[in-house]
Amino acid sequence: MDLRFVYMFFAVLLFAFQFGCDKASDARAGGQSPSLSEVRLGYFPNVTHAQAVLGVTSGDFERAVAPVKFSPQPFNAGPALIQALLHDQIDVGYVGPGPVMNAYAISHGEGIRVISGAAANGVLIVARKDSGIATMADLRGRRIATPQRGNTQDIAARHYLLNVLGQRDTENVLPISNSNQFSLMQQGQIDAAWDPEPWGSMLIAKAGAHQVGEEKDLWPGKEFSLTVIVTTPEFLAKHADLLAKLLAVNRDWTHRLNDSPGACVPQLEAALAALTGKPLPRGVVASSVAHVKFTEEPLPATLEADDQWAFDLGFARQKSDLSRLTDLSVLQKLPKR
Repeated sequence: MDLRFVYMFFAVLLFAFQFGCDKASDARAGGQSPSLSEVRLGYFPNVTHAQAVLGVTSGDFERAVAPVKFSPQPFNAGPALIQALLHDQIDVGYVGPGPVMNAYAISHGEGIRVISGAAANGVLIVARKDSGIATMADLRGRRIATPQRGNTQDIAARHYLLNVLGQRDTENVLPISNSNQFSLMQQGQIDAAWDPEPWGSMLIAKAGAHQVGEEKDLWPGKEFSLTVIVTTPEFLAKHADLLAKLLAVNRDWTHRLNDSPGACVPQLEAALAALTGKPLPRGVVASSVAHVKFTEEPLPATLEADDQWAFDLGFARQKSDLSRLTDLSVLQKLPKR
């Protein structure tokens, strides 16, 4: 064999090996990959994802990451968004704690990271006007709708009925999609609903329901995580600079929603109408914003409680080690306002 060919072959191998090591080193250092041409954000057209809705419709996210292309992708449910994240169809997402905990458990802690909070509280317990339910204690044994079996509100409702009201089982908890709860409440087939906003306010406005309580009042400190921002460990390692730009927009809208919620309501109403194709009933967005606390704090202690409750109720086979779930390194480096 020609020795020149052998030398050339090993030289190419050495170059490839060094190039690969250099790329891996860049990724661990948090450098932006030169091949990245697009950042994809998943979110819900919902009041509890207000920073995402406003950041998308205002063009703030798009301007922040330019010249990288910004591609927003609306979702209707947390499991679908999480599946898209784990299958590399989106890079960053706004989502509730329940699907996040499931993804973390299924991936053995390798698939997802919480990089910021977005919203807390914002869950109402409402009852049919002729149900006779006046207090939270009156929920015992009554037909209570939750958005989805095993979702964040479903787990909280079951935990409350078993551990606070002392029910023997939770067969009276009925997982029913939010869009179907209105007609079932009007028909008298459900007595109450345990819903995130704006669905609680929607039932009050459209079905004549009345508010019985807020879930936040059941938590120590009257605060619990409702929406967090997530990404994958790989994207966090490679593109911390882009995540910082997205989180800066989230921080700006968080401050605006807290400082001047009334001024944000018309813009949020218009944005949600544009995204969903029809406006929400008058007053629903304003009522919903008043019930939600917009915050960058992911409230990890409440995520641990969610995980414990899911295990106690049989929705998780084992408790997770959550020590790697939350990574606020990018958020903590943002300039203070």
